[in-house]
Amino acid sequence: MLKVVLVDNTAMDTNRIESDGFVLHTENNVSAAELIDFDQGILPPEPQLGNVEYKLKLINPSQMRFEHLVTQMKWRLREGHGEAVYEIGVSDSGQLHGLDDADMDTSLRTLTQMADKLGATTTVLRRKSVGYRRSVTEVLVRKIPDDQHNIEVRVAVLGGAGAGKSTLLGVLTQGVTDNGRGKARLNMFRHVHEIKSGRTSCISHESLGFDAMGNVINSNTNDMITAEEVRDKSAKLVTFMDLAGHRRYLRTTVQALTGYSPHHAMLVVSSGGNIGGMTKEHLAIVKALDIPFFIVITKIDITPPGTVIQELKDILTSIGYRKVPMLIDTYDSVLTASSHQLSENVVPIFCVSNVTTDGLGLITRFLYVLSPGVSNSERERLELEPCEFHIDEIFRVEDAGVVVGGLLVKGVITEGTCLNVGPLPDGSFNAVTVATIHRNKAPCRVVRAGQSASLSFTATGDLPTLRSGMVLVSTDLGSPAEPYGTLYFQAKVSVLYHATSIYKGFQTTVHIGSIRQTAIIEGIMGDRKLRTNDSASVLFRFVRQPEYVHEGMRILFREGSSKGIGVVTQVFPLNVTLN
Repeated sequence: MLKVVLVDNTAMDTNRIESDGFVLHTENNVSAAELIDFDQGILPPEPQLGNVEYKLKLINPSQMRFEHLVTQMKWRLREGHGEAVYEIGVSDSGQLHGLDDADMDTSLRTLTQMADKLGATTTVLRRKSVGYRRSVTEVLVRKIPDDQHNIEVRVAVLGGAGAGKSTLLGVLTQGVTDNGRGKARLNMFRHVHEIKSGRTSCISHESLGFDAMGNVINSNTNDMITAEEVRDKSAKLVTFMDLAGHRRYLRTTVQALTGYSPHHAMLVVSSGGNIGGMTKEHLAIVKALDIPFFIVITKIDITPPGTVIQELKDILTSIGYRKVPMLIDTYDSVLTASSHQLSENVVPIFCVSNVTTDGLGLITRFLYVLSPGVSNSERERLELEPCEFHIDEIFRVEDAGVVVGGLLVKGVITEGTCLNVGPLPDGSFNAVTVATIHRNKAPCRVVRAGQSASLSFTATGDLPTLRSGMVLVSTDLGSPAEPYGTLYFQAKVSVLYHATSIYKGFQTTVHIGSIRQTAIIEGIMGDRKLRTNDSASVLFRFVRQPEYVHEGMRILFREGSSKGIGVVTQVFPLNVTLN
């Protein structure tokens, strides 16, 4: 077993690249030896699926072999949603044989030729010595899909009030340093009361763009680049959702996590205090929703982060989480963490200062190599299904009228697409036509499954009163039966925590996608009471109005400190009699 511990590394140099690996903390229940460590001389065996490919060498392949390698690269790129990682000098078993300089240079030229054949780019992520004059090289291959401007990753930003979430985003996306009093966060706020109080109360979207070589597109001068320019010039776009940290806005935060389905979560913690109740609450919700996350400790210029790191370590390695906390202090550890964040339950931990910029370079590099975690084949499958757009926000824009913001879960929407919006109070849907589409604060003509967007509608009559939680669904012939709202639905649930017991008549706030509404438990299979860690099939009834729910949707319910998760198993539409 690899025996390494987390250390306090306050005075880190963000430009330092070391060859001696990384810092880990492991428990007996975590196999840290399976993590990529070039110094161990072996990697896990090459995965059959996914976007990682091992190549011992690529030297003067025949024409037939070259075409086979190109086809293989194309498949890996599809698996990685436009990104693939090649380990050169590594056998399929994971053994690090390495190549001498001449063979490595030849192999890298061949890899570049393969990428050129597909219109892809290559970037050397790291090159590591594994023996006398022999090395292994890790290369990122990227090809933006033909129907996309860039590769997009959605990151939800969480943490308690005062942790520095908005300030961190201001520094990352605007390229300016903070003055220690929150100057960098001012452009993140959308309301006057947020500026006065310094607290985020609603969802704010910010973007960080990278070119093909990993350079940040966002301007670091006073001449700020527009959102449309960031989108058009970026090979990769990281979209942040700045969420509220105060308890009074917890419902909005949970709704964003369930409605926008972020690929990753960034938990921001201040080094100046203990891990607060809201931070633990956010961490528990992220775990319940099974969202990969990483942690950023801010304000290290004021207080050394040693105490907070130890507290995080205790939480992450506890029985409820069983994660591997990994302190990121070199660029090498950045790549290791990004490679195994999903497969090995690694939780990267960054220590930064928004005033001195210590550690910010490591976060930027991590975001550049961060994977969406959704394969291209899965995305294509979702695009072929009938449209389902979850409405999360409602705006009224001059000259455009009502505009809705949300996430397209399935299908493809273009300008002029006819959709049904609802459910209305009687459970029915109303026909609308999409007029304009905006993504990342810039106009576009199409939005695809997995992308968030804002839509306006053509005035073809009286538009019904819209609200958060409604959906837009297809009117195509290939769509399922006529959509209808429901008050009753059944779900298989598991109780994560409850102080006493849950029984028939219990009221709770239910989150399903962008839906957030109070529901009453009308029945529990077996007519029993539920306690912590219990599971059962439960019948729910919405209290206020019908919602659009279908089988397979994920449900999260909470009331105070009580939490539970589940999956919808049966729906009873209003146009069907419930016996």
